[in-house]
This record gives sequence, C-alpha cells and structure tokens, in this order.
Amino acid sequence: MTDEQYMRLAIQEAEKAFEKDEVPVGAILVLNNKIIARSHNQVELLKDSTAHAEILSLTTAYNALSSKYVPDATLYVTLEPCLMCCGALHWSKIGRIVFGASDDKNGYRKYTGDLNPFHPKTQLVGGILAEECGSLLKIFFKGKR
Repeated sequence: MTDEQYMRLAIQEAEKAFEKDEVPVGAILVLNNKIIARSHNQVELLKDSTAHAEILSLTTAYNALSSKYVPDATLYVTLEPCLMCCGALHWSKIGRIVFGASDDKNGYRKYTGDLNPFHPKTQLVGGILAEECGSLLKIFFKGKR
C-alpha cells in the first residue's frame, strides 16, 4: 500500500474520533506492510490529556510486539504531532513518521523550529493528504464555536 492509502485509513480513525466528539486525529502504525495498531484521540472518553492517537497506537504496538521500541515501523497520523507525542515518538525509536495536516498552534515545530526532536534515524514526511486531514479538523472546530 502507498502512504496515501495508509493515510486514508488514519482518516477513518479520525472520523471515529469526530463521531465521539473528540478532536478528530487518527493514527495507523504499520510494520512489514501490516497494520499493528490503529487509534484515534480518546482524551474526553478516558479523561486523560495524554490519550492522543499517537500515544495510544504506540502503546498498542508495544503490547503486540512485547517491545518498547518500533524502529522498523511507520506511523501514519492525520495531524502533525504535538510536543508530547513527539517525545514519545522519539523514545520509541520509530523508523518513519508520516503526517497529514500541519498544526501551527500546537504542533512540535512551534516549539522546536528547525531542530529535529525525533530519533536521529527517524524519517519524517509531512503533508500527505493534508487537505483532507485538515478539513475534518476545521469542520470539528467550526462546530465548537
């Protein structure tokens, strides 16, 4: 599958979050062309500010693999990771991160600028289906105003 196809699956996860009145962010974690974790934000449901899609995907993957690292995995996430998720992804030693929409207000780049906060071997790709990922967020927040 392509990055776009995996991102479409992450968007489906974001849509689940939207339906539950959660900030619509979804994630898919892939290892050897197999999805080993899928999640969406569950901050409101779990009453846990750390229950972001990325964190939940990592936890699921660690449990499935009985490992604390995922150096050969790729995370597809619909929104640029926040600084908290960035730290978790750094420690996971994840091989690749692919995100959709940029997040100027809360994304990691707001705080790190040009510095790479991820593991040195982590590859980063941004902007995959950014328009589709961002439109779901815009609709969600428009409904909140």
